Amino acid sequence: MTHFGIICPGATTGPLNTMLPLGQELQRRGHRVTLFGTHDCQPKALAAGIEFQPIGEKDSPPGSTAESFAKLGQLRGLAAFRHTIELLKHISSVTLQEAPASMKAAGVEALLVNQSSVEGGTIAEFLEIPFITVCSAVVINEEPSIPPFFTTWKYSPSGWARLRNQIGYTLVNSIVKPVEDLINEYRREWKLALYSNLKDSYSPLAQISNAPAEFEFPREELAPWFHFTGSYHTSANRIPVSFPDEKLTGKPLIYASMGTLQNRLIWVFETIASACEDLDAQLVISLGGSAKPESLPDLAGNPLVVEYAPQLEVLEKATLMITHAGMNTTMECVKKGVPMVAIPVANDQPGVAARIAWTGAGELVPLKKLNVSRLRNAVRRVLTEESYKQNALRLQAATHAAGGVSRAADIIEQAVSTGKPVLAETQQ
Repeated sequence: MTHFGIICPGATTGPLNTMLPLGQELQRRGHRVTLFGTHDCQPKALAAGIEFQPIGEKDSPPGSTAESFAKLGQLRGLAAFRHTIELLKHISSVTLQEAPASMKAAGVEALLVNQSSVEGGTIAEFLEIPFITVCSAVVINEEPSIPPFFTTWKYSPSGWARLRNQIGYTLVNSIVKPVEDLINEYRREWKLALYSNLKDSYSPLAQISNAPAEFEFPREELAPWFHFTGSYHTSANRIPVSFPDEKLTGKPLIYASMGTLQNRLIWVFETIASACEDLDAQLVISLGGSAKPESLPDLAGNPLVVEYAPQLEVLEKATLMITHAGMNTTMECVKKGVPMVAIPVANDQPGVAARIAWTGAGELVPLKKLNVSRLRNAVRRVLTEESYKQNALRLQAATHAAGGVSRAADIIEQAVSTGKPVLAETQQ
């Protein structure tokens, strides 16, 4: 059996909710799995029954990574993206410094690398072990006909759209250049070929997305070993969260959450409450740790407000979700067949929201255009027009058919055991 190491951004819930189920499935098959990360990861790893090895104890003491990510919740747009890149650069630096020795001492034989942890491939090459790229966020692979992930631009194969996309990618590459430079410093020191672009950091054996192919814009240039395997999300790897089920009224349930990162914009929750006030439905708001429920006592319509919610369980009861369009939450909605109204804030959320609208599984309301009237109209459409629910169910069927965590683990095992690229079915 193989000892797998996991490299994943520390305090971000979404990537961990993808990576930990993969680790659990591999453990179920007899492999050993260890998550290497900052202290902020430890509670989630232990709740999932995954071994944990801390790194960055000096540079990232307990709570520091979470505190840095919390600042992100007050930002939006490019300011939030730039802040995110600075955080990822710091995490990459700490990981590059400490992880190789720690992994070698632990006897790690293969790595599962989150796509946003661009240092992972370099560490694997240095240790001379195989690695698999796992896409927890929207697929960020650059392609001329695909809008950059940080935009809500609609998909179009036209020439003008390709030019627009090229300008967007130029901006992205300029912002992430410091991370690329950091990685290349280590690659130069370790006598590895330098990256010309961060896409060089993706695995040459297998790249896996936890979305169904039906959720992604039409792709033409993904690697032949890129796989859409569908959602991995399960409550089995999560810290239990209590919820006042007795306060549910039985009316159609609208569940609203802005995630656990970009959720400090309190006015957004106020807008959501006002937009849903006159609807024949019950609104449940999860603040995602951004505030205490008692700090928002006068929300319109008297919604049920909680600090955290057991999201998968609440989605079982939900008719609609109002979401920041984080990939984690979006794939949970897809898995449960729940249509959405997306209010993206930053990073890959605009790209995810664009795909929600493109698939017909929901509506998109840009943050800069958010007001009570516009949001109420979007919510009403999704609640009353059957097509949104049908498209959500179509995506649900697609994610189930894609194979989920079991199919992903099959691909991982094949890649590691053979040392050869695992081609997608369309390439075989």
